[in-house]
Amino acid sequence: MRKTLFAIAAAASVATACLALTACGPGGGGTDSHPSASASTAGQPSATASSPAATPGNGSGTSSSDPGAGQSALALGLPSRTVGTKLVGILEITPTTVVYTKEGDGTTARFGTFAVITTKDASLTANAADEEPASAGGTKGGWRWIAADGQSVAEGNGSASKVRVSGYDGVGRIEPGTSQLRSEVFDLTPDQAKGGGTLVYTDATGAENRWKIPAVDSGPQAADVKKRLAS
Repeated sequence: MRKTLFAIAAAASVATACLALTACGPGGGGTDSHPSASASTAGQPSATASSPAATPGNGSGTSSSDPGAGQSALALGLPSRTVGTKLVGILEITPTTVVYTKEGDGTTARFGTFAVITTKDASLTANAADEEPASAGGTKGGWRWIAADGQSVAEGNGSASKVRVSGYDGVGRIEPGTSQLRSEVFDLTPDQAKGGGTLVYTDATGAENRWKIPAVDSGPQAADVKKRLAS
């Protein structure tokens, strides 16, 4: 009788172990055995990565029309309040000056003309704040230039990323009650620069802030910026 009970107990233990293994194994109903949607596509290029950018200006911009066309734009020199990156703090951003040049900081524009725009960023709240980093060509964060024909050009395209404007190169978080001078540089084709353009900044909430940029050098720091670009 004792042997029979031991045999039954042993059989029950083996069955329990098998059920546990089955539940955790492939096809056993455990959720861990099924790859997530993101994992199943990890080895596949995204639609963005697999599709070459439309490059009407030799790669300088995209041919898609401006999705925000028709929105009102502020004049150069007027401020706009924006939400800081990670939804922390409020930045008041004021584009102050634009300068057009074929060369700057020892670098020649790949597509013909650099549009160099300086801004003053001021932190208005009790929390340090910073600009939203560029993403998706400036459409989901950061800066872009919209040409008169609707072409969108991301900040730092072409040879623009090599241009540094000393004195207008602030980066990082801006402490409460302080401000920084910064600059955005775009490498434009003649058509993209013709007639000026619209400067667009997209903040952490996805809100767009727009300024109409003149077609000629303008703003109180124009002479200073030209001097620094030439040095």
